[in-house]
Amino acid sequence: MAEKIKCLIIGSGPAGYTAAIYAARADMKPVMYTGMQMGGQLTTTTEVDNFPGYPNGTDGTAMMEDLKKQAERFGTDVRFGLVTSVDLSNKEGGIHKVMVDESTEIEAETVIISTGATAKYLGLESEQRLIGGGVSACATCDGFFYKGQDVIVVGAGDTAAEEATYLANICNKVTMLVRKDYMKASKAMQHRVNKTENIEVLFNTEIDEVLGENVVEGVRAVNNQSGDKTDIPVTGVFIAIGHTPNTQLFKGVLDMDETGYLITKGKSTKTNLPGVFAAGDVQDHEYRQAVTAAGTGCMAALDAERYLGALE
Repeated sequence: MAEKIKCLIIGSGPAGYTAAIYAARADMKPVMYTGMQMGGQLTTTTEVDNFPGYPNGTDGTAMMEDLKKQAERFGTDVRFGLVTSVDLSNKEGGIHKVMVDESTEIEAETVIISTGATAKYLGLESEQRLIGGGVSACATCDGFFYKGQDVIVVGAGDTAAEEATYLANICNKVTMLVRKDYMKASKAMQHRVNKTENIEVLFNTEIDEVLGENVVEGVRAVNNQSGDKTDIPVTGVFIAIGHTPNTQLFKGVLDMDETGYLITKGKSTKTNLPGVFAAGDVQDHEYRQAVTAAGTGCMAALDAERYLGALE
């Protein structure tokens, strides 16, 4: 027998937990399935200094634990599990059917999708080992900790150029590693990079290895034309080669842009299907901050509450 609920939340980052807090307070008795990475991307960040309400900063995992406890205090049923298939209704007041771990069936009146996005990494063993120890995928999140230091940005698009110019304002020197002999960034962004004195761009260059035991001490860069290797002493490595929204489950069901981010209507969190809402990085490729994700989580719960109210 399928379990019947008012509100299902898929995903457990700042967006999911904030949606849960608001939905629970509205007596929607939300059930949340956390996914395999409980707490989402923030659990890979050691220090969080830019989320309001933490004057001394906090740890990403600790902050997600705080949000989880707050959601549970109001009655959210937080469950560890992975949604494996969906059958979403396309009519007003329809019931959305969801399968969890290929064995548990849920029937929900509303669904809030907050499955987030996954940062793309290079896949090097040394890089993966030092995530949180100097390797980051978010300059606006972690750049502050490298004030006055030398850092590397990997990437050639607008995001990489933006991260490099942002870091150049606070770091001593920024070295950009570009795999090809040209940048993919827009001309305007390239001009900004070229005009910034403390940014150096190395073309045809990739990371061979991130150096350091517990923290980043440098990178071994390799010229992919000559094969020459150079050690560059830095304390921070920012990977800016893009994100992949976690929307595979909803392909062909929900409207999404060409890169897979869910499309929401106007200023709302409504998707193209009634009673289905999207919040956080899964529908936001522009800001990607914990605080903006939390804001859309609040919006999604309010949208879901109003949707249910209009049906009564």
